Amino acid sequence: MGFFSDDSDQAQAYDQVVNAPHKAELSHELIAAAASYEAAKAYEKHVEKNGKPDNHEKAKEIMAGFAGAFIDRMVETKGLDFVDKEKAKRHAQSQVSDVVGTDNY
Repeated sequence: MGFFSDDSDQAQAYDQVVNAPHKAELSHELIAAAASYEAAKAYEKHVEKNGKPDNHEKAKEIMAGFAGAFIDRMVETKGLDFVDKEKAKRHAQSQVSDVVGTDNY
């Protein structure tokens, strides 16, 4: 994987979040890390199918969208609240921004 390896903190968080029971106590940091990992996987599939985006900002927007969709799904399926959802989205966007370099998108 190009952005996060399968043994990265984000990958481990992804496994923990996805396998958590309904109404689990999950921190926004853990959800954000899982969302970053999911966004990286989805972005790489998107690039394989559609090619790289025209610019770096578009790449970040695409990955942020994938992360946001994952967080929305986890909030709905795990019964989390709005505050955790918004904190997780901001944290995931920060992680996505940190990992997406201009030469990596």
